[in-house]
Amino acid sequence: MPIPVTPLLAADILIELIDQSGQPFVLIERAYQPYGWAVPGGFVDIGETLEHAAIREAKEETCLDVSLKVLLGIYSKADRDPRNHTVTAVYIAEASGMPRAADDAKNFGIFTFDNLPSVLAFDHAQVIADYKNYRLTGNVTPLRM
Repeated sequence: MPIPVTPLLAADILIELIDQSGQPFVLIERAYQPYGWAVPGGFVDIGETLEHAAIREAKEETCLDVSLKVLLGIYSKADRDPRNHTVTAVYIAEASGMPRAADDAKNFGIFTFDNLPSVLAFDHAQVIADYKNYRLTGNVTPLRM
């Protein structure tokens, strides 16, 4: 049987800084196209779980050790990544300390819902809106068909 051609698989992670007032979260400014600010994350390696990929990507891009809390949702629209059809699992995690930009992160920022950057990459405006809803209600992302 031929190997199916499928979307790429990624894991993204919203990192809440629990040692800072107001529990802000970390975004990275991408060093490569598509440019803009994004939730830290990246592609899952062969043999790696989604959860491990999220933890690894958080460490690689922000230098933070994180503790996963919850799966916010799966994002799978074919046009969410202009480079390829990419499906991502977005996790929410906690960390302490100050992030540092590394790997494919050109910069990092610490944000609240009141001071978001103007240019977000991919579908991350929707991801952050879903995250805001989670923070307000405790509900994870609804299914979207």
